[in-house]
Amino acid sequence: MNPPPKIIGAVLASLIVLLCLPLIARADSSEYAIIANPQINIKQVSLSTARTIFGMRLQYWNNKLPVRVYVLADNQPAHIKFSKEVLGMFPYQLRWAWDRLVFSGTGQAPIQVASEEEMLARIAATPGAIGYIKRSLINDHVIEISIN
Repeated sequence: MNPPPKIIGAVLASLIVLLCLPLIARADSSEYAIIANPQINIKQVSLSTARTIFGMRLQYWNNKLPVRVYVLADNQPAHIKFSKEVLGMFPYQLRWAWDRLVFSGTGQAPIQVASEEEMLARIAATPGAIGYIKRSLINDHVIEISIN
């Protein structure tokens, strides 16, 4: 005997919700956070906007400051975790987008730094700068930007 269609629909809906929960909790539960120079004066962005920023497709903030994106090397564990957990992308997808901009002459790659400590210092000192570090490293010289 087959189960009634209503039961099948309820089971499928429950399954979809359970599968989507990790995606909803992804950014806030990550040990990595987006940080920025306080002069950009933004507290939160959408996931789509975060991907636009780190995909190097946003050139200026609302206050006309140029966007300066800082990243770690593609093979660094922090970069891999940030890309996957916060942006929901693979690092190679970011690299592909950056290379396309550079090779087509329509944009630039982000500024690569050697460590999270260097990223923190450079973002604190550069108006319009944005990047990512472990939440535990955030200090009073930068702001954390949450994803809504």
